[in-house]
Amino acid sequence: MNKIYRAKRTRAKIHGTAERPRLTVHFSNKNIIAQIIDDDAKVTLCYATTVGAKMTGTKTEQAAQLGAEIAKKAKQKKISKVVFDRGAKLYAGRMSAIADAVRKEGLEV
Repeated sequence: MNKIYRAKRTRAKIHGTAERPRLTVHFSNKNIIAQIIDDDAKVTLCYATTVGAKMTGTKTEQAAQLGAEIAKKAKQKKISKVVFDRGAKLYAGRMSAIADAVRKEGLEV
């Protein structure tokens, strides 16, 4: 139950717009999903996932690869700035690997 409250507390301060959409990340036991969402229009602009992808390495390395992939898709959609939504997770490990990879590809987080 605490995880839900932490996520709500984080998302209460974050809102994605058309100029600066929200980059949200979800970790399951096996996979990672990243989405870029426009909260005003309530639409997902682009997403990337490790489901069915041939990514190798540790989960942190896969997270970095996924961050680079979502940044490339965002650039194709003419998105240059995003708001990073960490949800209930701490900004460490896999979460920071995704954010660093997105920044490395040129997206402003």
